[in-house]
Amino acid sequence: MLLWVGLGNPESSMRRHRHNVGFMAVEAIAARYGFSPWRNRFKGEVAEGRIGSHKVLALLPMTYMNRSGESVQEAAAFYKISPEQITLFHDELDLEPGRLRIKRGGGAAGHNGLRSTDKMLGTPDYWRVRIGIGHPGAKERVHGWVLGNFTQTDQQDWLDPMLESMADAAPLLADGHADRFMTKVALPQGSKG
Repeated sequence: MLLWVGLGNPESSMRRHRHNVGFMAVEAIAARYGFSPWRNRFKGEVAEGRIGSHKVLALLPMTYMNRSGESVQEAAAFYKISPEQITLFHDELDLEPGRLRIKRGGGAAGHNGLRSTDKMLGTPDYWRVRIGIGHPGAKERVHGWVLGNFTQTDQQDWLDPMLESMADAAPLLADGHADRFMTKVALPQGSKG
């Protein structure tokens, strides 16, 4: 079983925040592949389904970002899922809007959801799908930027098309073809916000 985790914050008023793009990605994938209805479990919301030949547990931690690891660790321990079978989808300030990078392991780079997951799993050796949200340009503006909503222009120009492409390409990710997944999701240069 694979564990795919979207990072975000649980309040309904935060659902369209840039910081919640991980939630959006996992929700789009679960919807595309007809996962089970979401239910409360492991301090989060879970849905199960199949992508190709892989059984996938989708998880949205409801613990707030800085305690996401508690939810991830509970689900991983219950199903005996190893770190290399876990993929976290999260926002990334240091990537242009709509850009994706995937890597296994690495530092938290100031991301509280990753920091919490590293601590609770006891290792950073899981997969990360880093979803670019861009940087506001000044360090003092970062907090308001990540906790601000995507604009309508963002949604139309790159966010909705990217989420759709991620759902289309999900079988590649499930099969372990991270590079091919990134290539398939990449949008034409002119459509980035």
